[in-house]
Amino acid sequence: MLKRIDLSRDYRKHKAEYQEAIAAVCEETAFSGGSFADRFDREFAQYLGVKAASGVNNGTSALHLAMLALGAGEGDEVIVPANTYIATAWGVAYTGATPVFADCTADTWEIDPEDTERKITDKTKGIIGVHLYGQPFEYNKIREIADRHGLFVVEDCAQAHAARYEGKMVGSLGEMGCFSFYPGKNLYAFGEGGSVTSDHPDYIDRIEVMKNQGCRVRYYHEVIGYNMRLEGLQGAVLSVGLRHLDEWTERRREIGRRYLKEIINPVFTMQAHPENTDPVFHLFEVMVPDPENFLSYMKDHEVECNRHYPVPCHLQQAFAYLGYQRGDCPNAEKLADHCATLPLFPEMTDSEVSLVIDLCNRYHSPDGNGV
Repeated sequence: MLKRIDLSRDYRKHKAEYQEAIAAVCEETAFSGGSFADRFDREFAQYLGVKAASGVNNGTSALHLAMLALGAGEGDEVIVPANTYIATAWGVAYTGATPVFADCTADTWEIDPEDTERKITDKTKGIIGVHLYGQPFEYNKIREIADRHGLFVVEDCAQAHAARYEGKMVGSLGEMGCFSFYPGKNLYAFGEGGSVTSDHPDYIDRIEVMKNQGCRVRYYHEVIGYNMRLEGLQGAVLSVGLRHLDEWTERRREIGRRYLKEIINPVFTMQAHPENTDPVFHLFEVMVPDPENFLSYMKDHEVECNRHYPVPCHLQQAFAYLGYQRGDCPNAEKLADHCATLPLFPEMTDSEVSLVIDLCNRYHSPDGNGV
């Protein structure tokens, strides 16, 4: 069975590097924060070209802390995409603020600037744009809207490590960038991890205090704090991965470009990639009329596919109290109803990529000729 993503191949290839890094942490017993986590912060900030980065325990905490650092709270609204992983909205809701869901565009499947502006009220504090599937959202348009209304812009970069928008790394564009290093991300930890990045050191300083129980000096607590430090083991593992990220990214792009060019079956609709962006193909998502039937077909041919994300955020039961109904974000709903995710990871062989392409081109949908 060809897995949708197979992390074991990377581990076997770089096993000695990973084990050496883990052993170094164990020798120093720098397990919670510490020198290895701090080193990764410096390396990651330099890689992105930002002034500072603060490693945290996961990507959800990164979003939560970013919202707190920007002053979001009860009575505020923050606009987020309807089609994203739920953690984007959690980061807002945890502060007591209200997530307001904007639709995606019909072609890029990223946050729709026009619908975003329609959702702005006198309670709106900011906007979180998500570089979904590794494709940067239209930052300049969102920035222009935000500046006109006096709002912050935070980038959710959880799926877009090393992606570029108009030549600049994502995570260096807005007030802050929030990353996840969950296993399977383009840069991943051996467990949980996240980071907040910014060219505004004062924001990062606030996060450094909040993530560390609210203190700079041990036992002296300035603010209500959290236990959200990046573990030393994860920092060491991430430093290893960062050395290989460019190589992994180029291979992802090779595979993504092959899929875009060689899957010619009209039953599939693919994501658009504007020329001013350089995506990293974290997920290769397609729309197909009958996704469950397609997944079964691929499984019958020993290829694992799955779905990201079959229920958009505004229709999740957890947010039923906000009163959204089907039809409120039609593009996001259409994508959710028809989404399917193809295998894509750097260690895929050319023959495996060809197999996926061939199976897609031979697929006949019983539900029609396209979405």
